[in-house]
Amino acid sequence: MLLVGRRRDAGADPLPAPIGHAPISIVARADFVGAARCANCHAAEFAAWTRSTHGRAGGSPGTVPLLAKFDGRPIRFRDALVTPSVVAGGRYQFVIAQEGRAPLTLVVDGVVGGGHMAGGGTQGFVTHHPDGTIRFLPFELSRTPAGWFCNTGSRSGAGWQPITASMPLAACGDWPPVRALGDVARFANCQGCHGSQVEVQFDSSARRYRTNVASLAINCESCHGPGRRHVELASSGRMARSKDIGMPPLATLDKDASSRVCYQCHALKDQLQPGYLAGDSLERFYSLGLALVGDRPHAPDGRVRTFAYQETQRFSECYRKGGMRCTDCHDPHSQTYRDVNGAALPGRLDDRQCTSCHASLADRVEEHTHHRVGSAGSRCVACHMPYLQHPEVGGAIRYARSDHTIPIPRPAHDSAMGVRSACATCHAGMSAAALDRQVAAWTNRPRKPLASSVAAQVALGTSSLTSTSALALLAGDDHDMARIAALARLVESLGAGDNGWLDDPVAARLVQLSDNPHPDVAALALAALHLARGEQSATRRVLARALTRAGANDGALRDRWGLVLGYTGDRMAGQRQYPAAIAAYRKALEIVPTNLRVLVNLANAKRDGATDAADLASAIADYRRALQRDPAPALTLVNLGIAQAAAGDTTAALASWRDAARRDPGEPLAPFNIGNVALVTGHLSEAVAAYRMALERDPSLVPAHFNLTRALVATGDNAGALRAIRNGLAFDSSNVEARQMAVQLQRMIQTGAGATRVPSARR
Repeated sequence: MLLVGRRRDAGADPLPAPIGHAPISIVARADFVGAARCANCHAAEFAAWTRSTHGRAGGSPGTVPLLAKFDGRPIRFRDALVTPSVVAGGRYQFVIAQEGRAPLTLVVDGVVGGGHMAGGGTQGFVTHHPDGTIRFLPFELSRTPAGWFCNTGSRSGAGWQPITASMPLAACGDWPPVRALGDVARFANCQGCHGSQVEVQFDSSARRYRTNVASLAINCESCHGPGRRHVELASSGRMARSKDIGMPPLATLDKDASSRVCYQCHALKDQLQPGYLAGDSLERFYSLGLALVGDRPHAPDGRVRTFAYQETQRFSECYRKGGMRCTDCHDPHSQTYRDVNGAALPGRLDDRQCTSCHASLADRVEEHTHHRVGSAGSRCVACHMPYLQHPEVGGAIRYARSDHTIPIPRPAHDSAMGVRSACATCHAGMSAAALDRQVAAWTNRPRKPLASSVAAQVALGTSSLTSTSALALLAGDDHDMARIAALARLVESLGAGDNGWLDDPVAARLVQLSDNPHPDVAALALAALHLARGEQSATRRVLARALTRAGANDGALRDRWGLVLGYTGDRMAGQRQYPAAIAAYRKALEIVPTNLRVLVNLANAKRDGATDAADLASAIADYRRALQRDPAPALTLVNLGIAQAAAGDTTAALASWRDAARRDPGEPLAPFNIGNVALVTGHLSEAVAAYRMALERDPSLVPAHFNLTRALVATGDNAGALRAIRNGLAFDSSNVEARQMAVQLQRMIQTGAGATRVPSARR
């Protein structure tokens, strides 16, 4: 056993430098040929696909069925009328009318979804934004209950809510449109899941984003990968003389590789590298496990707390201890149901999905189900795959999905985990304890125990870690989700400086796990050691050994390890624990020295936690290093300017912000900060113009509304100031000073009095 020791050394030995690799991506956009090229040779599969939910997942409003009626009847908000209509030329649009503002027309350039899902289907809409991104509109349609709704989660935390005449437009978290199609780090995004071959890149020469989307449907190449070489081989006749078909034969994949095809979209995942296209290595571009760090999207046994649901089948016994693949139950082309032998089934409730593997359970059904044969409670999926409403969504809009962890019903345990059990789905009037007693009476034998790593997490609950409980969490079995969740919990505790429990036995267990073949497990164990004892020579030897033995997997390991340390820095910075954040970022840069996001966040932490001029100078130097490596990101220039202003160099700050505005005309924070300087120095007309420019780019930038109010009051435009502060309060009504100012402005307008007090400028 290699122990890590406790002695702190005066100097830290450098860790091995990253190994140079060939380009990460093995495919290019030119390698894709489009679904239509598949139809000639694969007519049956193509026909099944066109009728499937993948084939009907989205498209232009004229080519896919619309749940919404664009008939001119308005959607009524408290402070807005949103009118969906069709105009000449077949153009679908929403027209937003608000008092005191010119009408805003948003063209519907695409439709996503068709209300296909049995547990509650929805339909959304996208539009081309002036900055080159494609963004989701906040007005979506629910099939059950039927009607318009929007997601209020990021504003009020109430989840999905029906749109009513008492709801302000700004209650919608995606208003103004902020959620982009594709992986765009600057914005909230849906990754590449709501379309095929989605690519988004910022074009420095054009000073805007370029978005390429093959289709809003999920096409053949989304699963099979690029088809150019396959078509070339087939067209030339060479494929008949070779085993090489020009693309991976998906039917031959093992359960892990097969499931990863589906996990491209049907899983929570954290981006490791940009630029993923189908056919690349999913594990090289994304981590499926590290999404568990911080958010805790799953219960200890894997059941969903957030949006993912299909991926939870990898936490099921059928997957972990068997060979179950997604395609054992779902036909990949039609998305209809089938048994493990490929025989078609009439629907999702057919027991043969399960009994084609568990054949003995089909013989004496009532002995197993304790429900009358043919009743709803007798179906396999009723007990083992009940529909669970996504907690993040809330309860107002139905959006339930089948529980793919395929659990054994445990009513008391389920209730303790915050999950509605299968039993409670039908027997809502019975308590969890009563349901548990009934299940125990039926089985008349000890129930199958929870996996040990799951049981350890349940036992710990919300208690603080100790050496004993940490070892129990890490002892575990082969339940990857539970092990990753346990390591994530350790990392969060270490990032906060709580490492009194990390004694030699726990450290030794982390060393063992650092050699785990699962890249997320290894990265988390190494990050934990790095955080807790990264300055010690013995620990650094462990870290160095892990990097050395990674070989060709060096990049994949580093990206995960650096992501965990970077997340830790972000979390500490968010809590204003800047020394801890800086320490985590510096350790991350030991692992991923070229990661510009980590370098910029390190500079942000130095700037925000600065206690003297030297700290600001160090932050400015880091921003400049980042810009030397990549001069494109305007946000880096914005942050540099804030540091320069804090250091007293307003001239340099203004130059940085003007440069940012030039490089990215869509970036709102550049004119906002220019406006702040103009306001402080008394250049009021310049301040008003800058704030209005910032708000054109992002109407939800609340401090710009409030500072615009201040500038307008100073110019004597009280009516304009009242409009500005009301616009800001629509997005943030919690600002007491601003509410008081709105009342004061209203009174001044009515009486003709002058202003006596204005809100403070915000940055």
